Amino acid sequence: MLDIPKQYVFDEQHRPVAVQIPIAIYNQIKEILENFGLAKLMQEVEDDDLLSGDAPYSYYQSLKLQTFVKIRHSI
Repeated sequence: MLDIPKQYVFDEQHRPVAVQIPIAIYNQIKEILENFGLAKLMQEVEDDDLLSGDAPYSYYQSLKLQTFVKIRHSI
């Protein structure tokens, strides 16, 4: 597990509203999520027909966004 240094951001009523993390840590998290999404996709489509042209890239980009949204909602 990553040791994540963080700073909390508070609103005027002193309620926590955000967390700041270093960009290097953010990039590591982003890479982990992308790798997770790609691995999951590869498992899901092992038996599917192959795509050609620009279709594979477009499909992967849409799945990356869907995976991020799912993970974000589960936190």
